[in-house]
Amino acid sequence: MLSPVTMLHTLAISGYRSLRDLVLPLQGLNLIVGANGSGKSSVYRALRLLAEAGQGGLIASLAREGGLPSTLWAGPENFSRAVLRGEHEVEPTSRNGPVALQLGFAGEDFSYTVELGLPSDGNTAFSLDPHIKREAIWTGSRYRPAAALFERRGAIVSAREGRDWRVISQGVPTFDSMLARCADPQAAPEVLTLREQIRSWRFYDHFRSDADAPARRPQIGTHTPVLGHDGADLAAALQTIREIGDTRGLDAAINDAFPGSRVEILVSDGRFEIAMHQHGLLRPLRAAELSDGTLRYLLLVAALLSPRPPGLLVLNEPETSLHPDLLPALGRLIVQAARHTQTVVVSHAARLVAALEHDGDCNTLQLEKEFGQTRIAGQGNLDKPAWAWPPW
Repeated sequence: MLSPVTMLHTLAISGYRSLRDLVLPLQGLNLIVGANGSGKSSVYRALRLLAEAGQGGLIASLAREGGLPSTLWAGPENFSRAVLRGEHEVEPTSRNGPVALQLGFAGEDFSYTVELGLPSDGNTAFSLDPHIKREAIWTGSRYRPAAALFERRGAIVSAREGRDWRVISQGVPTFDSMLARCADPQAAPEVLTLREQIRSWRFYDHFRSDADAPARRPQIGTHTPVLGHDGADLAAALQTIREIGDTRGLDAAINDAFPGSRVEILVSDGRFEIAMHQHGLLRPLRAAELSDGTLRYLLLVAALLSPRPPGLLVLNEPETSLHPDLLPALGRLIVQAARHTQTVVVSHAARLVAALEHDGDCNTLQLEKEFGQTRIAGQGNLDKPAWAWPPW
């Protein structure tokens, strides 16, 4: 498997829902599996929150989830040995550390972490808004003070200059990340580089395929190297792949799932529409006539064969609405995409899991619950990636 240009090696989450302290090792192709309620969706949401830090929407996303009180780890700060041995029930205890949610990752170029806490000022109508307390950017997998490049404490952001630190901003609002406020090509080129890397990430979660789905209707078409999150520009995205992307890969992906079939894009007065030719039919089927599963498969093809591959592609339960017979073809397509794009797939479909694990480079992370917290099955303390939160 070819390595992406910049790849994440580690994803770390602390204090988010059932993810009390989870450190995940990442490779090129990553498969997250587990029983219902094991924390798969929480890992997906945590990754989306990290992406929102680069987009400037982190606080708004958390507020939509009910604010920090609704998303924080609900269990005790620590478990006693007696509880771990099953000798006592979990009981309320007083906290020693601050109430906080921490998200971070270690990458090939830069690593990043953000800490969010409860508002300290009660004189505000935005009581559900958590505050960004601290952020840090450093080089290397494990945080070390000597490797730190930028640090944010409260409203102040500082940049390293040799052995000293220089303040580059003194008024960053508590609702803004330094990635959004301090990405200056002159004063902070590393922040800009990291922000753009994060902004290239793509998330696809439950495409619409109902009768009124935008992808079923003709749409004004322009060059579309990146499929939109709602799939409305599907026809234009497929035509873009055919003209400037992997045409053979597109045809092969359609034929793999629907032998003898091909997709044509009809253009009339600038509007693009899908027409699918299927073996045995006398006329092509328009998008409005396709089954939910067929339309969803075409949407996934457009996402995975993008002529502008993202740095990170995250698919949450892509098997939804697909017939089980389509899952092996989808698995092969995902494996192909992971050769040039770091990919994370969250799934519970046995046939898709089997197809992905058929590839020898698939990194399967089996999640399970223990005392209400999510852990990676079989991961001991010595198996965790080299990760340390900044000692704030």
